[in-house]
Amino acid sequence: MLKENRAQRVIELCRELVQLPSESGREEQVADRILQFGERNGFDEIVRDEYGSVILFIKGNRPGPTVLFDGHIDTVPVRREQWTMDPYGGEIRDGKLYGRGSSDMKGAVSAMLAAAVHFAEDTGKSFPGQIAVSASVHEECFEGVATRSISRRVRPDYVVIGEASHLNLNRGQRGRAEIVLETFGKSVHSSNPEKGVNAVYQMMKLLEAIRRLPPPRHPVLGAGIMELTDIVSSPYPGASVVPASCKVTFDRRLLAGETRETVLAPIQAIIARLAEEDPNFRATASFATGEMPCYTGRMIGGERFFPAWVFDEREAFVQASLQALRAIGLPAELGHYSFCTNGSHFAGEAGIPTVGFGPSLESMAHLDDEYIEIDQLIKAAAGYQALMGALTALQPAGKEVNEHG
Repeated sequence: MLKENRAQRVIELCRELVQLPSESGREEQVADRILQFGERNGFDEIVRDEYGSVILFIKGNRPGPTVLFDGHIDTVPVRREQWTMDPYGGEIRDGKLYGRGSSDMKGAVSAMLAAAVHFAEDTGKSFPGQIAVSASVHEECFEGVATRSISRRVRPDYVVIGEASHLNLNRGQRGRAEIVLETFGKSVHSSNPEKGVNAVYQMMKLLEAIRRLPPPRHPVLGAGIMELTDIVSSPYPGASVVPASCKVTFDRRLLAGETRETVLAPIQAIIARLAEEDPNFRATASFATGEMPCYTGRMIGGERFFPAWVFDEREAFVQASLQALRAIGLPAELGHYSFCTNGSHFAGEAGIPTVGFGPSLESMAHLDDEYIEIDQLIKAAAGYQALMGALTALQPAGKEVNEHG
């Protein structure tokens, strides 16, 4: 699949990135290492943006599309006591490279970077358009938010998301929203509860009605799951006090075509009905917001609503990608992500033609003793190179091609 020296390039880069901790907001060491890799391996332009994401370009010698390969370099935290080996050791054992972020998703980032180098070497940079590789930050907290900056800078015609797909080709994903519900009561001493309004009991009525809502369904993406993830009353602890408010958070998996308004509408209808039945019932529904510092000092955040997306399997860019993978011997099948990715911006918000292709299994993300299979890593690098050739050969429909080089 790859020559030995090229396979080693991918493996060693992955090991080096895994050995550098990079929880969200602390990705600087990995970003620095990727910058060094770019400077030593012939990339034509390297940019670090305001959030700390690194974007590297290989430019062709004639007009053509811009093809962006995106992978995030932040990871979830490590519970060291749950690991049987060093989570930052990059240990290779039985054909697997272990460490936090190996599957999610420093393996894919390493394969993308190596593939861009191999593509430049094999073509002598004689190809249409340009290749961009973005090593993006803060995906684990805000899917697609940091990539808005990348999208403005790169203006891609096609995007490849490197999240784990077990070397299959994904043409969509479910999105994600965090919905916050709050009920309001009247706080009194708990020895005289009849003089107040218990916000928790009001929340129980709301939750029971929500549980009876039929989940929406999509023919490709499946069910729009809505699951309660936390609940808290106030004041807490409520020592001899009837709670005046109660707040819950739902994780809602979004389907293609759903908007902020359509997602909240069924809940708001329930709230309106309960308020008609009980003059003491008061509740609100909204989307959660958040903000966190980046390692650059810039703040990142926003509303936690990350859209779903799906493309028709007959789209030219989908078929070209699928055939390119199969042409190098990868038995890729079409599928979709069950979780949320940076594609929420590229495809869900910006409508850019996007596919997903990456090594490892979805189920490896966030696990203790996380690993990536070396065979998958090497095949991913070959697959990314094949996609570079296939997608730079396409002409974006109804769009003028930019000059590069």
